[in-house]
Amino acid sequence: MQKVTMREAIRQAIDEEMERDEKVYLMGEEVAEYNGAYKISKGLLDKWGADRIIDTPISETGFTGLSIGAAMTGLRPIVEFMSFNFSFVAFDQLISNACKMYYMSGNRFSVPIVFRGPNGAAAQVSCQHSHCVEALYGNFPGFIIVTPSNPYDAKGLLKSAIRSNNPVLFLENELDYGMEMEIPTEEYLLPFGRARVIREGAHLTLISHSRMLRYCQEVAEEYAKKGVEIEVIDLCTIKPLDMGTIAESVRKTHFCVLVEEGHLFAGICAEVGFQIQEQCFDFLDAPLNRVCQMETPLPYSKELERASQPNPERIRAAIAETLHL
Repeated sequence: MQKVTMREAIRQAIDEEMERDEKVYLMGEEVAEYNGAYKISKGLLDKWGADRIIDTPISETGFTGLSIGAAMTGLRPIVEFMSFNFSFVAFDQLISNACKMYYMSGNRFSVPIVFRGPNGAAAQVSCQHSHCVEALYGNFPGFIIVTPSNPYDAKGLLKSAIRSNNPVLFLENELDYGMEMEIPTEEYLLPFGRARVIREGAHLTLISHSRMLRYCQEVAEEYAKKGVEIEVIDLCTIKPLDMGTIAESVRKTHFCVLVEEGHLFAGICAEVGFQIQEQCFDFLDAPLNRVCQMETPLPYSKELERASQPNPERIRAAIAETLHL
């Protein structure tokens, strides 16, 4: 076993897949000479050279389109967005080409490409750099959407993403890059579409993904001291969604709270919640409850930023309301 940070786990996945397959390359702003905006690609330029670790101009539309074309002709690009907010500049390329090309070409062109980078809010980066994009891109059939919450999942899922023949959105979080965890030294891959029960419980199911898992675990541990055992589920991937694991848990606990960093309206919680009531309605002993970002652009103020996002206090309150505590 080895103890690594999230950024090191991601770097290892990229490095190992570049070693395995000469068709894999990394492209993005500051990924080469600067070793990555978040130092994820540190040392990769020296090892693999400028043909495979490629700095780009500030032109998401340009390097996204270039890499989609490269993927269609047999390469396996990894495209880093310095922030997934900047992917909006390349929205037409992502949706009209990467997402739909396999369908539009009658299965003649696959697009084996990974778009990766930080998603959601960091610390006081305000509303233009804090969007959660999983619900937005989840609306378009064709994407695989991955949301790792820890270094182990990040490495195993990214290696699977790089080997996939489908376009993958690999959504990280800047505030998680320093998280440390022991992971295997030997190679491993993790499959898409499998949620993980990270804490077992009998009284309520708490569902989340990415950075919000930390808050959910914290609150579950606090409730356990009071004799309330909460089952915590990490979605791991948004598309495909593991409704089997979710439904099994809800049918056991009969209560459910969903947490996401994204907005309330038309969010991931809305979709997962609807599928829960479709499949588990007769097992629910109370209405579903959601904790999401408030329906406002994210404020810059520290106090307002925290208040508008999911936080332990809001999650505790939602659990108490659901269980009538």
